[in-house]
Amino acid sequence: MKNPIVFTLPILMFILLSCQTRKQATTSSFPESQEHNEHHAANSLDWTGTYKGVLPCADCEGIETEITLRSDRQFTKKTKYLGKETNSNQVSGNFKWNQAGNTILLEGIEHASNQYFVGENTLTHLDLEGNKITSDLASHYVLRKILPMESTTKETLTGVQWTLIELFGKTVEPSEQLRVVPYLVFVSENNKIYGSGGCNRYNGTFDLKDFQRITLTGMATTMMACPDMVIEREFFEALNNCDNFTLADGILSLNKARMAPMARFKAETLKN
Repeated sequence: MKNPIVFTLPILMFILLSCQTRKQATTSSFPESQEHNEHHAANSLDWTGTYKGVLPCADCEGIETEITLRSDRQFTKKTKYLGKETNSNQVSGNFKWNQAGNTILLEGIEHASNQYFVGENTLTHLDLEGNKITSDLASHYVLRKILPMESTTKETLTGVQWTLIELFGKTVEPSEQLRVVPYLVFVSENNKIYGSGGCNRYNGTFDLKDFQRITLTGMATTMMACPDMVIEREFFEALNNCDNFTLADGILSLNKARMAPMARFKAETLKN
């Protein structure tokens, strides 16, 4: 009589191997299943395109930065140190996504941070450890996607009243000294601006030179005198000296070069 163990042993080995193979397939496919079944920047946002901005610089006016991302996961990065007699630098290569699908790593870049958090039409420059920068200059580390028409930028500024909430780092709130909380309104037609400095009304024009760069010119004001004119003087100083802006989550910041924001505003319903 044949020993039944001789026949059952190969069958048991086959079953065990099949189970082990299925287990390995399940665990090793997690990154792929995550990419296809979960929504994140890599599979939900239109991230291909060119992003531009001016990053803060310790010993120059700013680092003009342009990054182009392509669908084949290749990138081109151009940088120029403003205020220095240096040529533009360009590097190209491949990039990869982190496992969470929200951050890209530019391969081949050494001695500098090469990670960027991907948002809707934005790339946020991260520190060497892959964390967002949280200083007063945090908004300046955001590169913004170049959109087909500049009018998109103008449309985001017009149609609302921008009410002052912070001036040179100090919170601005209604008080007895302010007749009106200072505000700013952009008008699309003829690029007009108008508003109040807290005591006097003003008007002028604005010019969007390129993405995130702005100048306010031709300022004219009424000549009323109020008990406290400090806030109004500083407010007009910010309007006259700003050369770029940032806009995020309904907050508009007017800035000078790469310094901390001079004035910050919140969007409110435009009053007729």
